[in-house]
Amino acid sequence: MDTDLSNLSWFKSSASAAGNCVEVAHLPGGGVAVRDSKDRAKAPHVYTRHEWEAFLTGAKNGEFDLPVA
Repeated sequence: MDTDLSNLSWFKSSASAAGNCVEVAHLPGGGVAVRDSKDRAKAPHVYTRHEWEAFLTGAKNGEFDLPVA
């Protein structure tokens, strides 16, 4: 995906504490870019709309929850 990431509007969760966060930006065509808010000089990870929707579905369904000890 060759997308210009220079003029995106980045945001993070309102529940996010200062510091250790990720920021997300919506891309034209429905994709999403994700970056580390502590090191914005690093290239963001870019996902297609389908990839992002699959991730969100998995998160909502508990696929990434830590195992219960």
